[in-house]
Amino acid sequence: MTVFYHPLYSALELPLRHRFPIAKYKLLKQEIAELGFTDFISPNKATNEQLQLCHSHEYVERFISGQLTDKEIKKMGFPWSNQLVERTLFSVGASIQASEYALKTQLAVNLSGGYHHAYNAYGSGFCIFNDLAVAAAHLINTEQASTVLIFDCDVHQGDGTAEICDSLDGVISCSIHCQQNFPRLKQHSDYDFSLNTGCSDNEYLKTVANALAFCIRLHQPDIILYNAGADICSQDELGYFDVSLEGVYQRDSLVLATCKQHSIPLMCALGGGYQRDTQKLVEVHKLLFQAIVDLYPHLV
Repeated sequence: MTVFYHPLYSALELPLRHRFPIAKYKLLKQEIAELGFTDFISPNKATNEQLQLCHSHEYVERFISGQLTDKEIKKMGFPWSNQLVERTLFSVGASIQASEYALKTQLAVNLSGGYHHAYNAYGSGFCIFNDLAVAAAHLINTEQASTVLIFDCDVHQGDGTAEICDSLDGVISCSIHCQQNFPRLKQHSDYDFSLNTGCSDNEYLKTVANALAFCIRLHQPDIILYNAGADICSQDELGYFDVSLEGVYQRDSLVLATCKQHSIPLMCALGGGYQRDTQKLVEVHKLLFQAIVDLYPHLV
């Protein structure tokens, strides 16, 4: 199975004690190699034309050229650098390519991505460009797909995705998230399933199953882009849910199995996860790959 990865995912230099767990990508790559994932593809950069399918020309140009204001940089969550620009373009490019690969092979993963807080004209919450929205718009624009479902299971609402997809024909946005968590002001996805702080396995898994079945039945998507956030886990420091490690594994298995059952191509992005113990965080993200091994042993 194809996994897209670039060394810049974890090479970004951040200030000491910065909240974003930048080391997790490199560590996860090492961990999943033990499960048999050794076919890593280095992505191409997203082009300005692809980014502008979802982001304003002005914002794209000002980010790339380093002309954002201090306020915009603070909202984005990362200090601007040329290295950040390169990392961002590779991350978005990987989601685009992984989506194309999934259409051909049924399943692909970007070992990054899920940057769902990025809006049309600005970045937010560690998200600069909205990779899944851009990938979806690219598939529609190039006539590789007619209907794309962005199925967002990060614990935080995909507010940027909701805003962008509101004007994208053929792209359906569905977010399952914690109502009391960031962002404070929620946007309107096509479908929002808001769960309360302390939500545990049974309620969460039932919601995911019902939401996914509903979206598939109603829209018959050509492909699903899955934001597999690890921050639903009870161990997560910014999560607010009480979902066990087994619950995370069951969620990923459910999404994979449902797509397999309906023969719908699936592209997976990592999404969020916030534990200062990076090794423990990697173990949560690794559950997606364990689920892939268990459901698609012939692909590994």
